[in-house]
Amino acid sequence: MSIKDNEKKHIETLSFFDNWSEKYEYIIEQGYLLPDMPPQYKIEENIIKGCQSTVWLKTEIKDGKLFFHADSNSTITKGIISILIDIFSNNEPDEIVDYDINEFIEKTHLKEQLSPSRANGLLLMIEKIKFNATLFLLKQKK
Repeated sequence: MSIKDNEKKHIETLSFFDNWSEKYEYIIEQGYLLPDMPPQYKIEENIIKGCQSTVWLKTEIKDGKLFFHADSNSTITKGIISILIDIFSNNEPDEIVDYDINEFIEKTHLKEQLSPSRANGLLLMIEKIKFNATLFLLKQKK
């Protein structure tokens, strides 16, 4: 599925719920569905700096497409990163770098519903995903 299709899927799912309590339950459930990250990937270089919780993000490339693996020590944060990697994984680096995720943020109202530090963490997670995609693009050009 494309980034747009994955984004749309999560927007529609979150809009299905009547209140934020139910939306948080969905987000937390997404975190529980995220496979555990192997301990060898829970290293300093994979930590997303600036997040309130510890968030690890590992990026790999297969057949020209990026795949993200993540984990967090916080259930809500793990759910958020789970949704983000579902949106962006299995796409080419240039598609990830060029994609504007603001529609997801605006339509879900996620940023407004999170505490300021968690909202900042959301933006940092997106920034790190795009940064890692940029690094892969640069490596391809060498």
